[in-house]
Amino acid sequence: MKFSYDVIVVGAGHAGCEAAAAAANLGSETLLITMDMNKIAQMSCNPAVGGIAKGQIVREIDALGGYMGIVTDRTAIQFRMLNRSKGPAMWSPRAQSDRAQFIRNWREILENIPHLYIWQDLVYELIIENKTLQGVRTRMGVEFRAKSVVLTNGTFLNGLLHIGKTQLRGGRMAEPAATGLTEQLIQLGFRSDRMKTGTPVRIDGRSVHFEEMGEQPGENDFHQFSYLDSVHRELRQLSCWTTYTNESCHDILREGLPYSPLYNGQIQSIGPRYCPSIETKIVTFADKTHHQLFLEPEGETTHEYYLNGFSSSLPIDIQIRALQAIPAFRDLQIYRPGYAIEYDFFDPTQLSHTLETKQIANLFFAGQINGTTGYEEAGGQGLIAGINAHIRCHGGEPFTLGRDEAYIGVLIDDLVTKGVDEPYRMFTSRAEYRILLRQDDADMRLTEKAYALGLAKQDRYDLLQKKKKYRDELISFVENYSVKPAEMNEGLEQLGTAPLTHGCKLVDLALRPQVKLSDLANLTPALRLELEKIPQKRRDEIMEAAEILLKYSGYIRREQQIADKISRLENIRIKDKFDYSTIQSLSTEARQKLQKINPETIAQASRIPGISPSDINILLVLLGR
Repeated sequence: MKFSYDVIVVGAGHAGCEAAAAAANLGSETLLITMDMNKIAQMSCNPAVGGIAKGQIVREIDALGGYMGIVTDRTAIQFRMLNRSKGPAMWSPRAQSDRAQFIRNWREILENIPHLYIWQDLVYELIIENKTLQGVRTRMGVEFRAKSVVLTNGTFLNGLLHIGKTQLRGGRMAEPAATGLTEQLIQLGFRSDRMKTGTPVRIDGRSVHFEEMGEQPGENDFHQFSYLDSVHRELRQLSCWTTYTNESCHDILREGLPYSPLYNGQIQSIGPRYCPSIETKIVTFADKTHHQLFLEPEGETTHEYYLNGFSSSLPIDIQIRALQAIPAFRDLQIYRPGYAIEYDFFDPTQLSHTLETKQIANLFFAGQINGTTGYEEAGGQGLIAGINAHIRCHGGEPFTLGRDEAYIGVLIDDLVTKGVDEPYRMFTSRAEYRILLRQDDADMRLTEKAYALGLAKQDRYDLLQKKKKYRDELISFVENYSVKPAEMNEGLEQLGTAPLTHGCKLVDLALRPQVKLSDLANLTPALRLELEKIPQKRRDEIMEAAEILLKYSGYIRREQQIADKISRLENIRIKDKFDYSTIQSLSTEARQKLQKINPETIAQASRIPGISPSDINILLVLLGR
């Protein structure tokens, strides 16, 4: 048994798993400490991965050599591509996973990564000697030494569960809270606060009248989360189901409001606006007579279902009575009620872009400890923290991602620059370059970076190079191959698009909104032959990638030009160059916020809320620009 490591990761949720895997795969001797080895990568809320903007993050994690996408594909019981009616910048993959299989897959992966070890225990204290981080102490009385530590404590720091008036200390239902770390970090000068989130009731599917619900089947085309062609969906695919609340349900919920921790003063912490509880919905949207609910399976073989849209901390009897007023749930049986949870988090402006804390060198935070919510946001942070924890041990340039390179870059920049005033969730609207950050090309953006780092392995790199070759050859063919009206017009009319009056390049037809490359392949034998050069299992993926670049090339080029202009400001470094408190020409708010954040670059300074263009101009003048 070893008691000294390069990197220690505290917590085996989605951030901790990615952090530990990244550090170990890069060569660091890594220890992952978790309270329960049977709950590794537990999906505390909905057993689903992805969704709007979140799906893009998972594809980025996969492109960088992380595991969330691989595990999701292997354990998916339903897959859908959301936002298909919009442009490809908005397409977002989402999968429902088998909760138990997800844990099993993650544990199998972690136990087979060289240099990675697991210890079941609870960390209550950091070991700091001479103002230098040395390791951690656990409840069992064990001291583990390390060069870097990554804290990924999720909702466990002083976690408190609420079900009506009942309060239970814990990080999740039936799991203990973690104490000691928050208090120590506050003594060390860290700023902490409380957040709140919630989870819905879990329903026994045998008591549900599915015949009175709408069925929502999944999709079974080539899309998935991982770019690796060796990974695919293995489990039986299941449907989700939809129904609605009604006025009778709302009346019962209103009866319970005086007993709701959210409305009787029991909960004071910050909750999410974008994922409101059912009691918040009936108060905020009092004019609405119904709200949609989604009943989603928890696994391939279980009867347990998750009721999306009915997050609640009301007393158990109120929750059950309100649900029984919905026809499909009139004979309702539940496995457990919904509940709210309060927990500690730390102001993420206390971090650098590597997710290392500014107060203590070699200490990293990732996941909900930074005020975020969601498995995907946690996984993305964990990957970056694990990479940089390894680099801190062995040397090398810090690894960060720009806002024009990845949603993960947007996420981390938002956290460390702006902080949070509610649990942070990623949306496509947060990314100013979302045409560049599509889900289809995360591998093109990030895999070469990960390969240079040593995280993406040779097979992934080779797969990328082949994809790029096939894609570019297909684009070149479409741009250069000529067609005549006689060959195409009958087919074009069937597609509902104007016939040709003269010959043209195939690309001119591919640019039409009504026409897809697959349509042109049916009309053009030469294009069919070109597509047959691509391995069949990759053909649809590569054809989609080529089609997006062809149809949206103008938009992509324009956005890249804007990103390139802004990146000039990213190259003007200002960290530690000013004592902002002495620059009287800056506004008082600017002095205070710049002093607090100490931004790395002019571009980061410009994104701090309250910093005006005139403040930025003053800094540029002082720099002699």
